[in-house]
Amino acid sequence: MAETRIVLQNCEVIDPGDIATYIERDGFKALDKARKMAPEEVISQVKASGLMGRGGAGFPCGVKWELARKAPGNEKFIICNADEGEVGTFKDRYIIEHDPFGLIEGIAIAGYAIGAKRAYIYLRGEYHFLLDLLTGACDQARQKGYLEGLDIDLREGAGSYICGEESALMDSIEGKRPEARYRPPFPPSKGLWEKPTIINNVETLMNIPRIVSNGASWFAEMGTKESTGTKVFSVSGDVQRPGVYELVMGSRLSEVVTELAGAKEVKMVQVGGASGGIVPASMIDTPLSYETVLGSGAITVFNKTRDVIDFVYRTMEFLSEESCGKCAPCREGTEVMVEILERLTKGEGVQEDIGVLEELSNVMMLSSLCGLGQSAPTPVLETLKYFRNDYENRIKQSVFLRALRGIK
Repeated sequence: MAETRIVLQNCEVIDPGDIATYIERDGFKALDKARKMAPEEVISQVKASGLMGRGGAGFPCGVKWELARKAPGNEKFIICNADEGEVGTFKDRYIIEHDPFGLIEGIAIAGYAIGAKRAYIYLRGEYHFLLDLLTGACDQARQKGYLEGLDIDLREGAGSYICGEESALMDSIEGKRPEARYRPPFPPSKGLWEKPTIINNVETLMNIPRIVSNGASWFAEMGTKESTGTKVFSVSGDVQRPGVYELVMGSRLSEVVTELAGAKEVKMVQVGGASGGIVPASMIDTPLSYETVLGSGAITVFNKTRDVIDFVYRTMEFLSEESCGKCAPCREGTEVMVEILERLTKGEGVQEDIGVLEELSNVMMLSSLCGLGQSAPTPVLETLKYFRNDYENRIKQSVFLRALRGIK
C-alpha cells in the first residue's frame, strides 16, 4: 500500500529553516497565481474543489470563506488553528515541523481571498518548541515580500483541550477565559473581536496552495463524491509502525492500520480522537470519509488484550476533566458517566447503568453547547453497540460477586 502525499509532499524534503529550499520546489507560486485572480475567483476554486475542513467538523471550506468575504466591514481575520489537542492527533505538529512555509502560503492565500489584513496562528502550548521555527519562517516570508498586506501573529495556547473548539480559541486570543460561545452568530459574520473571522486548521490550509496550483477539478477527482482530496492520519496505539500517513479519501481503514502501520490482532480502532467513532475488527475495511468515519485524523489501535470498559472510563475521565464547565449537560453529564464507568471497572455496576448511560448520552448530544459535550458520548454509545457483551458480562460478574458477599 502506497501513500498519496499531497499535503505532505515537501515534508522531509525541504529544509524547514530555509525558505530557498521551499521556493526551489515551486513554493509561493500558488500565492502569486492567486493574487493575479480576483478574490472571488479564488474562493470559487476552493468551493469547486469540495475541500472540507480537516479539523474534524468537515464544514465546506469555500462556503466559509465566501460568507466572510461577503460579510460587511473592512476588518477581517484569519485564524490558523494549530492547537491540536485531540487525543492521538499529531499530524499538524509533523506538518509544521517539516513544512512551515506551505502553511504560511496557505494562510496568505486565505487572507487575500477574504480580504483579511491580519492572521493568527494559534499554537498549542505543548508545541512551544515549534515557536522559533514558525517565527523564523514568517520572518523569511515577510522579507521576501510574500506577506505584503498581511501581518501574521503567533499566539500560544495554555494547554486547555477546549481551546481546540473555535469559539473558545477566539476567547483565548482575546485574553478571556476560553469557553464555548453561544451561536449564532458564527465566526464568518462575527468572530474575533466581533469581526468576520475564518478559522481553519493546519491541514486544511496546507491544501489551499495545491488547489490553486493544480485546479479545483484535479482535487475533486480524488477521493469520494462527498469527501474529496486526501487525508493525513496520525496512527498510534498497538501498531508496529506508528506515524503520520496520507491517503486518498475513501481508502479502507485496514490500509492504514494493518498494511501501513502493521497492526496485528486488532480488537477495535478509535478514529477521530477521544470522542471519535469506534470501529470493531469485523469492520476494519470501513472506508475513511466524512460519510462514514473520519474526525480529526487520529487513529488509535487497540489489540485483543485491551479492556473496553477501562478504555471508555479513561476516555470519559479525560473529557470530564477538560470540559470548560459552561453548560450543564456536558459539565454534569461527563461527571455522571465517569462515576458509572468507574463503578463498572471496580465490579460494582448494576443492570440499570446501561440504560442510564444511553439516556444520558442522548441528552448530552442534543443539548450540549459545543462539540465536546455533543460528541463525548460517542465512545460510550459505540462500544455499547459493538461490545455490549463486555458491559453485560461485567455487570453479571458484579451481581454474582455481590450475591456471594450477601450484598444487594
